[in-house]
Amino acid sequence: MSFFFKPSRPKSPHELVKSVRESLLALDTKTVVEVKALEKALEEVEKNFVAMKNMLSGDGDVEPNADQVSQLTLEICKEGILGLFVHKLPILGWETRKELVHCWSILLRQKVGSSYCCLDYMENHKELLDFLVVSYDNKDIALNCGSMLRECIRFPTLAKYILESATFELFTKYVDLPNFDVASDAFATFKDLLTKHEMVVAEFLTTHYKEFFELYEMLLTSANYVTRRQSLKLLSDFLLEPPNSHIMKRYILEVRYLKVMMTLLKDSSKNIQLSAFHIFKVFVANPNKPPEIITILAKNHEKLLMVLHNLPINKGGEDEQLEEEKDLVINEIERVSRLPNAVY
Repeated sequence: MSFFFKPSRPKSPHELVKSVRESLLALDTKTVVEVKALEKALEEVEKNFVAMKNMLSGDGDVEPNADQVSQLTLEICKEGILGLFVHKLPILGWETRKELVHCWSILLRQKVGSSYCCLDYMENHKELLDFLVVSYDNKDIALNCGSMLRECIRFPTLAKYILESATFELFTKYVDLPNFDVASDAFATFKDLLTKHEMVVAEFLTTHYKEFFELYEMLLTSANYVTRRQSLKLLSDFLLEPPNSHIMKRYILEVRYLKVMMTLLKDSSKNIQLSAFHIFKVFVANPNKPPEIITILAKNHEKLLMVLHNLPINKGGEDEQLEEEKDLVINEIERVSRLPNAVY
């Protein structure tokens, strides 16, 4: 019967962390040639991860013990287990990786005393964040790493590091990957980075304005419909946040980005047209339009008016406000086209 195989005494947090550490390190001594030895080592890791998950979140019948959870968390940080989690992730089996992500989520959120010791560990080992980002290149672990990254991004200090790291620009590649699941997950992480912490993002955009929007233009002009649509929606989401108002004011002064919105207004997709309109209207409504913007609007006013008149807006409901906004934009374009200093 199965109870003959159960240990006589459950492991303490200290003993469990020691077993987890030893089983993960044992993977270094196994090679692909030693198939049976490697399989056995991986089974030992999985067994330890199940025990760890049960200690952290209970086993369905028994609730987790708060003191044990705190002790386990402290031991994991002290022994550098979080680093082992990240670096051993590629070699682990599918089920074990799932258990790892579950434990990671609980550990990162675990407050022991007055501090989050796992956060402290990650702040002192930020290279682990770089590893998780570049792992989007590995489709086998990409989704696991994405979940782990989003747990980290809940903390402003870790989000700030990723935004300012050299690996951040890789997201413009990852969100456009041909693998839909990986690309969607990468975009979810990218979105969290740009929306979770308003002040961190505002500071980042102020310091890295030119480089960021040059990269972002690649997303807005992507050949991939999903990338264009998601990126455009996200752009309006974070540009319209109050802390980013100074960024928006700067953005709407640039002819380069006005031309991008004008192109998107003519997109074959109704959704993209409407999303582009929400940003385009801010360029037009700006009472302090520079001469270059006025010139572009005046020079293209006939084409723009045609596009705007054909903008796919349904009558009634929430679209009434959109219809009013469209009329205001049309009137403003007609006005600037009649200005004596509008250059053609």
